[in-house]
Amino acid sequence: MDYSILRAIILGVIQGIAEFLPISSSGHLVIFGDLLHRVMGTHSQQGEDLHMNIALHVGTLFSILWVYRDEIRHRVFQQPRLMLGICIATLPLVAIGLSSIKDIIEDIFNTPLYAGCGLLVTALFLFLGQKLQREAANSTLKELHPMQAMLVGLFQAVAIIPGISRSGSTISAGLLCGIERQAAATFSFLIAIPAIAGAAVLMLKDILTQPPVATSTTSTVASGNYHVALWVGGITAFFVGWGSLRGLLTLIGKGRLHYFAIYCLLLGSSTIIWQLFFV
Repeated sequence: MDYSILRAIILGVIQGIAEFLPISSSGHLVIFGDLLHRVMGTHSQQGEDLHMNIALHVGTLFSILWVYRDEIRHRVFQQPRLMLGICIATLPLVAIGLSSIKDIIEDIFNTPLYAGCGLLVTALFLFLGQKLQREAANSTLKELHPMQAMLVGLFQAVAIIPGISRSGSTISAGLLCGIERQAAATFSFLIAIPAIAGAAVLMLKDILTQPPVATSTTSTVASGNYHVALWVGGITAFFVGWGSLRGLLTLIGKGRLHYFAIYCLLLGSSTIIWQLFFV
């Protein structure tokens, strides 16, 4: 199989699983993207990585829209309080996206070592959300308070750091401020729609504003399957994302967030050890 197609499938699976499971898709793409480069001995150009990231984000965006199509149609546009909550929760991320903070964070933290540290933060959030969940955590989306929405939105903004899971942060924040488990998960993924769409738009802006990059003989474009790889990555992310999202909703209903905390703790620790002692 052509390297570009194989890489697209692998990244699509990683994105589809990690975008929704509270284990950080950005952290996994940084860590396993670096591993793929080292193991396969090939490198993509910066612009090609941005194109692939957009394809992967669009794939997972459509999987959310599909899973929550009834919620969007019958609840979001018919419940002003919920719509207001989504807008409020999105504000911190919009503020960061429109400022230079996002670029600074990406320049500093976009490495496997920092992604490993971010995974440890995700593990902490998940443990806290599970263990310190308020006894009266029974607030529904109909009763969503603007301050609850703002707290969840602030946690979502923190998750722009690679390794810190967006879904893990926002679900944990919802539990900590008294939102019922399934409602916290639903709100987390509803606010993911503008977040993921916005991330794709910002990456597209980067592509349009960056200077052309010379194509190397080992690049994805040079392999002749560039556009096919983008489609394969996006479609893979859609189907894997749909399955992982459905599975996560089941586990959240059973109160099993600590499973993901243990995984993040192990992967984060392993990545830090790898980067400090074997690179």
